[in-house]
Amino acid sequence: MFETVTPPEPDKIIRLMGMFAADPRADKVDLGVGVYRSPAGTTPVMEAVKEAEHRIWAAQESKTYVGLRGDLGFLDAMRRLILGESVPADRVAGAGTPGGTGAVRQVLETVHRLNPQATVWISDPTWPNHPAIIDHLGQKRRSYRYYDATTGGIDRAGMMADLAGAGRGDLILLHGCCHNPTGADLLLDDWQEIAALCARTGAIPFVDMAYQGFGAGLEADAAGVRLLAAALPEVLIAASCSKNFGLYRERVGTVLIVTEAKAAAEGVLAGMNRQNFAFPPDHGARVVQEILGDAPRDGGQSPRAGGGAAGGDGIGPLRFSGRASGDVLADWGHARAGGPLARGPWHLPCRRWADECRGVDARDHPACRARLGRGACLSVR
Repeated sequence: MFETVTPPEPDKIIRLMGMFAADPRADKVDLGVGVYRSPAGTTPVMEAVKEAEHRIWAAQESKTYVGLRGDLGFLDAMRRLILGESVPADRVAGAGTPGGTGAVRQVLETVHRLNPQATVWISDPTWPNHPAIIDHLGQKRRSYRYYDATTGGIDRAGMMADLAGAGRGDLILLHGCCHNPTGADLLLDDWQEIAALCARTGAIPFVDMAYQGFGAGLEADAAGVRLLAAALPEVLIAASCSKNFGLYRERVGTVLIVTEAKAAAEGVLAGMNRQNFAFPPDHGARVVQEILGDAPRDGGQSPRAGGGAAGGDGIGPLRFSGRASGDVLADWGHARAGGPLARGPWHLPCRRWADECRGVDARDHPACRARLGRGACLSVR
């Protein structure tokens, strides 16, 4: 069966990973898959994750199946992390998935089954797996203008003009924060305009939340999706715990659907999981649930901080438990030229002190180095 098959073109990021592994040079830098790297080139397990795993190991007495939608405590914790109090819990359906990519796939396939005529609108540019999955499913897709290479910011007029063509039931795919690959994020006014557009046209926002906590903070990074959830009857969300919890290989993802028909949506998500992979992975999801449900102790400091330094942002300290940070600029040229600030886990000058160290590598600047810990992220996703 395979003798006459032409293998598909290797994924560029995966190919780059292989090239990095094969390169014998000691001073090489990995610009491939987006995982945190310490100065030694390792990706450490966060202290909060280790503690959570130890607690789970000590208390867990069974590895039996949980449920087709995954652990309900995990789903509720993710709902609170992403949506906060923006929408009542009885309007949010959820399901666990194998990673954020699995969540994106489940959302797109669900929509394709329920509304085969829907068009998926994606930003130009976007994460390459977005159009790849859409095309594999045979969905219609169109691009909307997003990045302005001249200014290094968002082409807002072009974006809104293009999205005006979205019809009822179409999906508008948005990056919740840390837009990949540009780092150019929507402002709250932009989210408000998109909410108003969706209310007029009947288009449905689909938010891919892969980097919550790596832009302006856990709460601020969720402000856009929370605005949509509070304003619209239906919002689709795909979320990943790979980056902000450092659980890359555990494949922890979530689909959340804001809807007036919660029971029906939960039934559809359970059915989709059953057909594609049955039960979602549980270990990483249980780690996340343990961390999010942990109460502060020892004078108010939560053990989830792992000895890191960050403040006042719920589980904000978690993102520093592995000495990782995402407060960076996305483009050297615009950093030097004083262009718009961009966000995401890209290893360029820090964003928070952009005025004082524009054009300076964060690792070479004392203030940035204190913020970042032992080293900066050396990857593009």
